[in-house]
Amino acid sequence: MEQYKLGEMEQKFADIIWANEPVSSRALTEICEKEFTWKRTTTYTMLKRLCERKIFENKNGTVTAIMSKNDFGAAQGEQFLSDAFSGSLPQFLAAFTRRKKLNTKEIEEIQRLINEYKEDSDA
Repeated sequence: MEQYKLGEMEQKFADIIWANEPVSSRALTEICEKEFTWKRTTTYTMLKRLCERKIFENKNGTVTAIMSKNDFGAAQGEQFLSDAFSGSLPQFLAAFTRRKKLNTKEIEEIQRLINEYKEDSDA
């Protein structure tokens, strides 16, 4: 199982935690019962799975994120690049732009990110 790949229900469950954290495990079971009609044991099984993957932790009955949603998304992107493009961002961009033309705003945003990275690297 890949650490940063979530199934549909795992993603929905993770989104609930991120939206409500810190959340008591009891409140989380109540939310999941309402949202997904899950039994308490289903919620705890799913929570345990995501805690084992170091995305969340359940300490003294309080569930919090180890990784923010943004950090998790970045890790997913890195994993995708690694799996699909041998970790090469230029190869990904080349493949992506063959199928989708970037608009001026997108190009400017990418250029701004590159310039910021260059400035940070030079410092």
